[in-house]
Amino acid sequence: MDSQVTIGPLADTLPSFLRSKTYSKIIVIADTRTKRHCYPILKPLLPAHKVVTVPAGEAHKTISTCELIWDAMTQAQLDRHALAINIGGGVVGDMGGFCASLYKRGIDFIQIPTTLLSQVDASVGGKLGVDFKGLKNHIGVFTMPQQVLVDPIFLTTLPEREVKSGFAEVVKHCLIADGSKWEEIRKIDFENQNFPDLIAHSIGVKSKIVMEDPKESGLRKILNFGHTLGHAVETLFLEKPKSKQLLHGEAIAVGMLMEAWLSHRKKMISSELFYEIEEFLFSVYGVVKIDDADVSTIVSLTKQDKKNLGNEVRFSLLNGRGSCAYNIPIKTQEMKQAIAYYQGYL
Repeated sequence: MDSQVTIGPLADTLPSFLRSKTYSKIIVIADTRTKRHCYPILKPLLPAHKVVTVPAGEAHKTISTCELIWDAMTQAQLDRHALAINIGGGVVGDMGGFCASLYKRGIDFIQIPTTLLSQVDASVGGKLGVDFKGLKNHIGVFTMPQQVLVDPIFLTTLPEREVKSGFAEVVKHCLIADGSKWEEIRKIDFENQNFPDLIAHSIGVKSKIVMEDPKESGLRKILNFGHTLGHAVETLFLEKPKSKQLLHGEAIAVGMLMEAWLSHRKKMISSELFYEIEEFLFSVYGVVKIDDADVSTIVSLTKQDKKNLGNEVRFSLLNGRGSCAYNIPIKTQEMKQAIAYYQGYL
């Protein structure tokens, strides 16, 4: 497991970290939800500090919100020996880390992920950034936090829908890297999953991959299984009314099924494995309605995917139980067929 990730009660891990460092000032970055539900757990563990609160949600993961954070850092007169503490889900972690990495050319930051999604995925690997003109994570950097402090207690603050969103990344980690763990989780109802165990497992999987390929030049691309079409679906739904928007994991579940279908079509996985994936994902996530009019938009959005080479849209696809291949070119017609297969469930 990555030495920068510590799992345990925040009341133990945070004071231990702070005793090992000396910082001139501390700023806490939270969103409106984590300020209300999670910051009270953090507050008594800190010395004097400043709090900056940003609007919650992916729609606010923008440069304009970063300007609010940088302004708060400037007003607090943070120098290069200050510490930023990001407490929240993937949006706060990505954006807070991005702001810390650029402020005065970089100050230390730690991540305190409060959603299952951020604990098992966004908090590990040093990917930071913001969305730009509707494109996911279009502007960003790679910078490792000083520490990631994971406390499963925060899951008790989440609605079930948020936990299911994070669970999609757990499923992905099993499908791409641990076939025996996939066999284990697919036989257990969502409500009965052992989440502390799954958090540790996912962090272990992702940390091992990231350590082998920190800048995503090769192996790390397998972590994008489900994300080429999944990110496109997520971006499409961000333009819809708020009541119809998808959480990240919900969109990735859609993407994983479409991309599992592509894996099966290319004879990279068996019919048996494909139907296992299909049955399990539908049992947890149901079906998202994708209109015919949206298909071309989804395909067009994949052309902005960061794995692409020139005009070639490249996917990471399963090539067995617990195994994944990357840099696989997929044509427009194949993508449309995968989407059509998914649409056929309604």
